[in-house]
Amino acid sequence: MIGRHSFELALPGASIGAVAGAMAGGLTLLAGQPTGMAALSALALAAPLALFGGMYGVLLGHGVFRPGTFGPVGLYWMAAFPLSRLLQESVAGIGMADGVPLFLAYQAMISLGFAIGFLWMHERLMPHWLVRVAGGNPVASELLEQYVRYAQMMQTRKGARR
Repeated sequence: MIGRHSFELALPGASIGAVAGAMAGGLTLLAGQPTGMAALSALALAAPLALFGGMYGVLLGHGVFRPGTFGPVGLYWMAAFPLSRLLQESVAGIGMADGVPLFLAYQAMISLGFAIGFLWMHERLMPHWLVRVAGGNPVASELLEQYVRYAQMMQTRKGARR
């Protein structure tokens, strides 16, 4: 039962990561790479991004992250995104001309942009998903309550500014 609960929490983040990786494969195709190379590139990035995206959802559900915060999520993706890209380059790339340390440093800088997009999508999808699964998943129910409290707090702040 607990495995199912974690899987349900992981699904939105894993989906976002998989779609982001697949889109990267599409960009590889647009860059003129052969179809097979683009498919391999997409899979090699989609798999780790889906894994890390799913792990984010599970960690969120278990209180490691809080809804509406960017700092910890940015740090999480600052490690996870470069590792995902390193795996992609190892499997489908042509090598890293400047070496691994510079490649990882550059990917860490880019990761913050990815983290913003990931968090934006996750914050829009996760509450709707939690409404669907909260009835049979106590962890999702508790996380949904956190999202509701966060939304109420933001509404109160917005009302105070008016």
